[in-house]
Amino acid sequence: MTRVRRGYIARRRRTKIRLFASTFIGAHSRLTRTTTQQKMRALVSSHRDRGTQKRDFRRLWITRINAAARDNGVFYSYSGLIHNLYKKQLLLNRKILAQIAISNNNCLYTISNKIIK
Repeated sequence: MTRVRRGYIARRRRTKIRLFASTFIGAHSRLTRTTTQQKMRALVSSHRDRGTQKRDFRRLWITRINAAARDNGVFYSYSGLIHNLYKKQLLLNRKILAQIAISNNNCLYTISNKIIK
């Protein structure tokens, strides 16, 4: 069987993988097989953690809104505030409400008064 010379194509593929894994430590950045395994693992983790990040931020926003609502005496709980927002069709998402709760408590109080009236 004749010898096949694997030219620049294989080298280019390995270089691409090495560039991706250049910040990895030890053999994970140097050995080709280990590097490809680590690359696959990193991509799987990043895909999974994007969903986790969305979940975590939503939990954080809910906690901030709940704390501000209870502290201000606006409502007894977060769920009451959100329920009344939907009833009055004031469509503010949780991210914006959390930013309002942190930066300007009086604005949240104004919004709650608008809901009550």
